Amino acid sequence: MNNNSYPQAGFSIIELLAVLVLLGILATVIIPRATNQISECSKEACYMNQAEIELQTQLWLRNHSSYPSANMSDAGADVTYFPEGLPTCPVDGTPYTIDTTTGTVIGHTH
Repeated sequence: MNNNSYPQAGFSIIELLAVLVLLGILATVIIPRATNQISECSKEACYMNQAEIELQTQLWLRNHSSYPSANMSDAGADVTYFPEGLPTCPVDGTPYTIDTTTGTVIGHTH
């Protein structure tokens, strides 16, 4: 009895290598674009955090007649102003500080 009466189904090594090469090319194109998109989203989130901090700083000024401390420890301890805690920069993880004379975020640019 001959076991080779049915043709063998499968992929050849050449076909598998061709698929791997195509996947490699796609990965080299898609991964940089995806990481760039993540970076841009993080920067936008950082700018939104800055705007939120400056808004809450103005609210603190209105309620307390002075700006919060530069590291915002006093405003951060009050859940009225930052219920989820003080935000940190999503790009590099650094905390924000403010200018206690103007209420703006100090030197935090990307």
